[in-house]
Amino acid sequence: MEENYLKLEKLGWNSYFEQTFKQYADDQLAPGRIVSEHKGMYRVQCAEGSFLSAISGKMRFQAEYREDLPAVGDWVAIKYKAGDEKAIIYAILPRKSKFSRKKAGVTTEEQIVASNVDTVFLVNAVNADFNLRRLERYLLLAWESGANPVILLSKADLCSNIVHYIQQAESIAAGVPVIAISADKKIGLEQLTPYLGEGKTVALLGSSGVGKSTLANALYGEELLHVHAIREEDDKGRHTTTHRELIVLKEGGIIIDTPGMRELQLWDGDEGIHISFNDIENLARNCKFNDCCHETEPGCQVQAAIQAGTLDKNRLKSYYKLQKELEYLAKKEKEKQRQNQRRR
Repeated sequence: MEENYLKLEKLGWNSYFEQTFKQYADDQLAPGRIVSEHKGMYRVQCAEGSFLSAISGKMRFQAEYREDLPAVGDWVAIKYKAGDEKAIIYAILPRKSKFSRKKAGVTTEEQIVASNVDTVFLVNAVNADFNLRRLERYLLLAWESGANPVILLSKADLCSNIVHYIQQAESIAAGVPVIAISADKKIGLEQLTPYLGEGKTVALLGSSGVGKSTLANALYGEELLHVHAIREEDDKGRHTTTHRELIVLKEGGIIIDTPGMRELQLWDGDEGIHISFNDIENLARNCKFNDCCHETEPGCQVQAAIQAGTLDKNRLKSYYKLQKELEYLAKKEKEKQRQNQRRR
């Protein structure tokens, strides 16, 4: 039994999940963690092994929203037969954190990228694909997820002015660690060790081709995931990962590799936007007028910061744009809930 418990610890099992699992003990269910998802089926790793699992009929019937279904990183309660390679998922344990975005397309639907994550590595390549506005979106959703963000500037060995990129990232992410790395050359990887202790889960997030799979391979110590070289014509990477996957590292720690996100639409960010744009909101509190629009009003501290060069005007535009997206999303979500209530 002790050996099994240690195996669960390596998967990220702790006192929080042990406490929440007690309600399922009488039903002879076992705890396991979702390591991958494939067309409605889930690979679940537990103390006794790995099982290809489907959700129970009752669970499927009662699921109203995407968050009611399992996601990679979830701890679940399963039932299996000895000697069988398949299992049934009966419940999802309460999540400690979840990184979500709006599913691509016109429908208002949540897509859970990873759950029960302690740290989010926001991977950005220091080449032509580097984009501060996109990084602001990742930071907002990372803060909203309940996990702690860390910005990784990848492919640093190919950059002649890495200090410039570090300063750019720090200008929009006060207090967030910014680490320059090269997975190919093993540069800077030792700085990631504090985030990868046994039982700690890290999600790798970023656009296609920024080097997430290369980093995952470097941290694991051998090539688990296939990678492609960058395209010479535009200096951008090519899409490699096609699905989310949880990997237990040999020396402790857990990483969740995710597909590159060509489109990162906000899902929820009321709290995250206050943290991400704390610099602007602190300036706004000192404006002469409480209802200052930060345009031409006298005594506007936001415009004063822009004139002084301490605030980028494009960051202010990004702040307004993300606010409008969140307001529109909230309106659509309320309408969706009203429609569901009428159907019920």
